[in-house]
Amino acid sequence: MSRESQKDRIERCLKAIEESPESAAAYYNLGLAYTISGRVKTAEEAYLKAVELDPTMVQAWVNLGGVRLMRWEFKGCRDANLQAVRLDDSLVIAHYNLGQAYLYLNDPENLVKCNEKVLTLERNHPAATYHLAVGHLALNNHGAAERYLARAIELGHAPTQEFVKGMEKAQIKKARNANTTLVEITGVEGPGKKRED
Repeated sequence: MSRESQKDRIERCLKAIEESPESAAAYYNLGLAYTISGRVKTAEEAYLKAVELDPTMVQAWVNLGGVRLMRWEFKGCRDANLQAVRLDDSLVIAHYNLGQAYLYLNDPENLVKCNEKVLTLERNHPAATYHLAVGHLALNNHGAAERYLARAIELGHAPTQEFVKGMEKAQIKKARNANTTLVEITGVEGPGKKRED
């Protein structure tokens, strides 16, 4: 049995819409076919039609948010995923994609909230753990950022160079603001210091 080509799948989905123009599932399947083929703008239109026909179709909301994220339409991604989590609060991908929208909308507080929710649903989610580190760094919660970064690396998620540089800057700033006195231990006598044994 041969595998269906992307073109054949799209044609099959278009035919299903011709046969059942009021079927939200038919538009959802078309959106999925377009998404897989990389035609995200056309996929977005199909998902919009699916949720117009059935506003409770949670997976269409999730995929609508996903294709909007691919198109860098972060407000639209946020709005679609907010609707998805209203319909089903247990969807990891909806909370994660919602967090991604908040990341790009420069809203670290909501980025943290979304990824905390992801970890309540899927404790060892590497990318959500990493994005918690990103959010905490943006909120100047350096200790939390360090802990989540270490855990993300342990789970196999590699940080970006930009994030590593941001962490290094935060650590330098933290050290400068700590106002600590460093003492060198050399084992020799120095001014105002007796030899240590």
